Amino acid sequence: MGKVGKPIVSVSGVRAEVGVSLDVRIITQFAMAFGTFVGSRTVVIGRDSRTSSPTVRHAVLAGLFTTGCHVIDVGLCPTPTILLIAKALRAQGSITITASHNPVTWNGIEFASASGRLLTQAERDELMRIYETEDFALAPWNEQGTLETYAGAVDYHLDQILGSSWLAPELIQKTGLKVVIDCGNGAGSVVSPSLLRKLGCRVVELNCVVDGHFRRPAEPTPEALDELCKTVLAAGADIGFAHDGDADRLVIVTERGVPLSGEWTLAFIADFILSKTTGDVVATVSTSRMLDDIAAKYGVALHRTKVGVGWVVEKMHEVGAVIGGEGTGGVIYPDIHYTTDGIASIAAIAQYLAESGATVTQLVENMPQYQMCRKKLEISSQELATRLVNLALAVYKEACDAGTEPQLELTDGVKRVWNDRWVNIRPSGTEPVIRVFSEAPTFTVAEQLCDETIETLKMLMKQNSH
Repeated sequence: MGKVGKPIVSVSGVRAEVGVSLDVRIITQFAMAFGTFVGSRTVVIGRDSRTSSPTVRHAVLAGLFTTGCHVIDVGLCPTPTILLIAKALRAQGSITITASHNPVTWNGIEFASASGRLLTQAERDELMRIYETEDFALAPWNEQGTLETYAGAVDYHLDQILGSSWLAPELIQKTGLKVVIDCGNGAGSVVSPSLLRKLGCRVVELNCVVDGHFRRPAEPTPEALDELCKTVLAAGADIGFAHDGDADRLVIVTERGVPLSGEWTLAFIADFILSKTTGDVVATVSTSRMLDDIAAKYGVALHRTKVGVGWVVEKMHEVGAVIGGEGTGGVIYPDIHYTTDGIASIAAIAQYLAESGATVTQLVENMPQYQMCRKKLEISSQELATRLVNLALAVYKEACDAGTEPQLELTDGVKRVWNDRWVNIRPSGTEPVIRVFSEAPTFTVAEQLCDETIETLKMLMKQNSH
């Protein structure tokens, strides 16, 4: 038998490449650990549209059944829908079969605890302890797990969004918005086009067939959205929307066919929500400075966390934030549920557009302008990536002590902050790379920051390769 590579275990769950490192035995053991963790009670499962999802589902079921869990299978659904229905059905936890924005060749599982919330650090530690010690609560022959299927998850999610206090579908309908929706052949296809129709939009569907073959990369980066940009222009649409594979993210294309980074999704929605209600905002260390400006405009506090939805959610609970998210296009609506919800974001942006009476381009022009640069440095292992970041910290600390450097923020990796720009390096939680993100008033300056930082890392790598 060929040697199976190692899957990547992170804050949210387990991910691996199908046919390379996706070992169904590991999936089953994680499901056994999770079944034990939730006390052999009720677990909701659902899956995205990947061709390997049925295989992973069987492995998950085996692990949950053997620990005596009652499983409610909601079928092919976006991740936020699965977490929301787990909360509604009062399950003790959920397992979502997805690799989210990873390429089509990947798959994995993501865990959430009771009330559809991502696991806290303490819960993750306990789950890992059970997994590593194989301390499984195996059910006797007459108490094996059971399966129930549930078909109403998507409708329930739609109802929750349509019932939001900030939404007025009749105003959107009056505006007669024309929207192109690109679901990337992912799980969003089963819900987002119908939400837009319920909002009274004129809808053009693109890549909304759930056949597990992604016609563009699962991560909706500006480079991946060429077809959407062209379709928006050809259709004369007011806006284009794109999801990642499991629809927890949303990104926007302007009426001029210009793709915006995910940063704009959170910036627009924070501006929209804060115009209606007052409260704090939570974002990660690598999210745009636009949020500092928006928080200042409304006189509220902005709290920054480590990268990862779990950290944002914990901080939102702690400070009672009214909105939060990441610059990936993932936004959290606490009045719906505590997870990033790309489907709710469609409704929020449509309402924002309808109320403002402006074009997307005008909304962009009304925001403070910064340019971001995102690069990554491939490293041979995650361990080496972490070691390099620590070495870089020592270098920057020394310069900082000499009084020649910007401020250092160590919430996640190393972030160097000047008054109008910043650069952040951190080891990825999902792949063997160091991510280098920067932001400045111009792209040239932002890219220069990234490139200088990568040079420093490469130099440290050379020095320490012996």
